[in-house]
Amino acid sequence: MNAVIELLQNHRSIRKFKPDPLTPQQTEAIVTSAQMASTSSNVQAYTIIAVTDPAKKTELARLAGGQAYVEQCGLFLVFCADQYRLKLATEHNGEAFHQNTESFIVATVDAALAAQNAAVAAESLGFGICYIGGIRNNPEEVSSLLGLPELVYPVFGLCVGVPDQEPGIRPRMPREAVLHPDAYSEEAVREGIRAYDEITYAYYKERTGGRTLTTWSRGIADKHKQPVRAHIRPFLEARGFRLN
Repeated sequence: MNAVIELLQNHRSIRKFKPDPLTPQQTEAIVTSAQMASTSSNVQAYTIIAVTDPAKKTELARLAGGQAYVEQCGLFLVFCADQYRLKLATEHNGEAFHQNTESFIVATVDAALAAQNAAVAAESLGFGICYIGGIRNNPEEVSSLLGLPELVYPVFGLCVGVPDQEPGIRPRMPREAVLHPDAYSEEAVREGIRAYDEITYAYYKERTGGRTLTTWSRGIADKHKQPVRAHIRPFLEARGFRLN
């Protein structure tokens, strides 16, 4: 095992930060690392908004569901799928810009790949990170606050800062349920769910001192027994994305 693999396998989400800001050099190193992520056809269809303004961080924490660590962290990055830049580049060359579901997926994936590079770079510098999907709870308000134009949407946020806690490493799904030789195995998935439920039940029981007795599949069922963020599609369509 090398240092990079060790770093990746010791990832933890940090939800309590010291107020120390990042230096401009540290921020530059993280963002430059993000820019070196793989990108489909070199379109680089993402934009990163670096938020350090205390008032904006407070508002983003509220819009994300009252997640205080958005306000506490030294740097809050909002990763946006950006097709507006592609539109400008296309029109700069005298062509009409067209986009569809495929280009929407490409932009979203590009943003995610860049964010994961940023996360690893931040952790390599000794910072903690936490992804904030709650940024999509109120995407219209977030977009207005950050001045996002048409064809740009906030995919998620990323807290970066000096950790003020030492949480344990959350166990992951058994490898056999994730890595399938040659073809998908439903049997392996079913067995993986059963085994992971046992693992997560013990994990939550120990982590909470017996206050939380649940499993991974119960959490998934509770989350997906009704539509999740059903407001996203009309928001995207209103911002010019074609999802067909």
